Amino acid sequence: MLCGVRPRVLVVDDETGVRRALQRGLTAEGMDVVVTGDGPSALRLGLTGAFDVVLLDVMLPGLSGYRVLERLRAEGVRTPVLMVSAKDGEVDQADGLDLGADGYLVKPFSFVVLVAQVRAVLRRNPTLAADQQLRLGELTVDRARRQVSWGETAIQLSPREFAVLSTLAGRAGSVVTKDELLRAVWGDEQAATRNAVEVYVGYLRRKLDAVGAGEVVRTIRGHGYLASTAELDAAMAGGTPRTGGAPRTGGAPRAGHR
Repeated sequence: MLCGVRPRVLVVDDETGVRRALQRGLTAEGMDVVVTGDGPSALRLGLTGAFDVVLLDVMLPGLSGYRVLERLRAEGVRTPVLMVSAKDGEVDQADGLDLGADGYLVKPFSFVVLVAQVRAVLRRNPTLAADQQLRLGELTVDRARRQVSWGETAIQLSPREFAVLSTLAGRAGSVVTKDELLRAVWGDEQAATRNAVEVYVGYLRRKLDAVGAGEVVRTIRGHGYLASTAELDAAMAGGTPRTGGAPRTGGAPRAGHR
């Protein structure tokens, strides 16, 4: 988890009521929550590496939670995962832990206990987000090595440009406001202006454009900036991949290219 940034939680459950309840509760606890209800979408979102913890139901349409976890670990994603299931057998719990889960909660569970477990895994991995490799389609942001590539092509960024991209990719699929970028990249809203944010996003976008990755970073007019891909848009919206545009989430603002 990056300093000064709310912990980002991916909630995966096929029950709409459970998703809504967890989203409300975890948001009230100061967390940035993204929800989805099927296995394939959970895998697409999880593969970005852009979450501090994943709450993953076992019984999911399309791909079970066990298979999602197995694929994440096989792809090198180290994000902590708490399995959530109505299956309370010892073998079920052992299977999840053997596949790389960091904990296992049996439904119905206490929300207080859930929050305590989430905070516990965050405490055990305080620097994981800072070192986590982020992936948006062909774009890879290696935070530990401070390297960026599009497929096999390396992209040379200045330290400030890298910080902007790292911040946006670390919130992949969600809009980041100019003020949030100021705090994350410059450390103090008084140290720079919103115009500086626009300038550096422009620098970054030109370098991404040069290798064919210009669509990854988008301007959401009146709101801020968004790092995403067509597959990630679809996962956020619970649909099938589109060729471009902003996530189709309940009245989400349209993307621009300023």
